[in-house]
Amino acid sequence: MARYLKISLALVFFVSLSIMTPCGKSQNTPQDFLNAHNRARQSVGVGPMVWDNTVAAYAQNYANSRRGNCIMKHSGGPYGENLFSGFGKEYTASDAVALWMSEKQWYNYASNSCASGKVCGHYTQVVWRNSNKLGCARVKCNNGHIFIICNYSPRGNYIGQRPY
Repeated sequence: MARYLKISLALVFFVSLSIMTPCGKSQNTPQDFLNAHNRARQSVGVGPMVWDNTVAAYAQNYANSRRGNCIMKHSGGPYGENLFSGFGKEYTASDAVALWMSEKQWYNYASNSCASGKVCGHYTQVVWRNSNKLGCARVKCNNGHIFIICNYSPRGNYIGQRPY
């Protein structure tokens, strides 16, 4: 009986994973990036973003230029921007957005500031109410790291303005 139970649980676990992540689905499509951002935005009452091919092309071009070394360096371009780099697993759109959203704990809405010594600007860019166009890209760098960039139009994080 115990052996049957273990096998059944393993099968249920496998089936659950198969349903959540079908074979061949990269979890890094434009819709995956949008879904992760829009869930975060909805949690603070901000409207959804839409995918913008121009912004996405900018993100892809910059991501491609980082393949050689995956250094976390901002592009300095015309858009708001969040960067992610990770090593050791196939990081996804959801992983990057979850990391940026983890800064929410450091954002104080009443004072419109980050906690002393903490960073929260990635979080505020994700939920910036006036940023409504999104373009993201993901590349695997030559050193094995995953590099993800999301660009936002219009850019956010204006001093003295609240994100929402």
